[in-house]
Amino acid sequence: MKALNNNVRLIGNLGFDPEVREIAKGRKVARISVATNDSYIDAAGERITDTQWHTVVAWGKMAEQVERLLSKGAPVMLEGRLVHRSYAGKDGAKRYVTEIVLSDFKVIAYDSPDRPKAAA
Repeated sequence: MKALNNNVRLIGNLGFDPEVREIAKGRKVARISVATNDSYIDAAGERITDTQWHTVVAWGKMAEQVERLLSKGAPVMLEGRLVHRSYAGKDGAKRYVTEIVLSDFKVIAYDSPDRPKAAA
């Protein structure tokens, strides 16, 4: 059961091109924002779409792959782990962040709006 511990899987679209920075010793970090959508019918019979934005961070070789393969709007299937952290902002106030640390991803193609398939 250890493999199921803190595992996140999402299918969504990139909100912007990956933000890639080089940090100490030439190691890269990439940050992406992925939108997921859920739809439901409200009491009035109207379809409502709820969009959630997820911050995803990739390190090292995974960051290099993200930089090379992903761009704004790309449909992506990803897997990672959820991380909560805090830091002091420029104003000294404590800030809290929840993000997904990426472990794997695939660019996907859609054969219909309801049925994603892995890209070849």
